[in-house]
Amino acid sequence: MVRFKNRYITVEIAAPDIPNSKPLSLKSKIFHDTVASKVQQLHGDFGSAAVRTGFLTKYCNENTRIAIIRVRHGPHHFVTSSLPFVSKIGKLDARLKTLHVGATLKHSFKFIQKHQRMYLDKMWAKLKTDEERRMMEAAVMDFTKTDVTINIENIS
Repeated sequence: MVRFKNRYITVEIAAPDIPNSKPLSLKSKIFHDTVASKVQQLHGDFGSAAVRTGFLTKYCNENTRIAIIRVRHGPHHFVTSSLPFVSKIGKLDARLKTLHVGATLKHSFKFIQKHQRMYLDKMWAKLKTDEERRMMEAAVMDFTKTDVTINIENIS
């Protein structure tokens, strides 16, 4: 049996019209369809067909504006080259920035955990009460919106 290699692309979604303190109203299906249509537009039928098998949005956090895309190894180049050209996700004006390309979902979550911890440290200075800080930490460190169950505490 042949093993299929995947790549997990960690993407940051920047929406200039919406302040960073407000969460985006972004569905993973809309994000997925937007990236797929941009690959179709830039790389044609060949790129779209190559990417279609195994292409999935695994994680999308509206608070920290981070998403993870799974795509097969090889055609992941079509996706990574198309991401900077995305300017609209649904009705939302947005820019996509590739943060990390990893071979496993576990390493992508390790990267996100470090990245979100730095984001949380920056946001803590702006919050006034401990209750606001607890709510922000719960929202930022929420990894439950994934399609794969993975125990984050065991990642060290």
